[in-house]
Amino acid sequence: MRVIKFLLITVIVLGLVGYGVYHFGMQFIAGKVAETVTVELANSEQAEAIKQVIEQNPTLTGYMEEAKAANPNELPFTTKEEATQVLIEKVGVTTLNDIRVKAENGMLSQEEIIQQLQNKLTAEEQLALKVIIYQELYK
Repeated sequence: MRVIKFLLITVIVLGLVGYGVYHFGMQFIAGKVAETVTVELANSEQAEAIKQVIEQNPTLTGYMEEAKAANPNELPFTTKEEATQVLIEKVGVTTLNDIRVKAENGMLSQEEIIQQLQNKLTAEEQLALKVIIYQELYK
């Protein structure tokens, strides 16, 4: 009977520790990724290049208009860190990295990238991402 209690307590403690490591690890990773992206955009002309791409693509321009009109109080998340965490959870680090690599090599079009993300995220999450992107680029 003591062995069963010991095993049960051990399993519960390990489960709680594992959950804590996962939860705080995800927050840490999301914070680091958001910080890195912010620094890279601030230290280069990439923000201006991104704005030009958005202005040349009617679909992306529509997304930014949608983001401008959105009510931030109704969004599932409002910070870069939360957005990064949702992307990591819903899409996955490996898939996000594959998308990045293929996009850099010209193997994925803007529409294909958008489609892949739309397949993984809800409409509310998509709108929240649009709002965060709008805030980062235009404010």
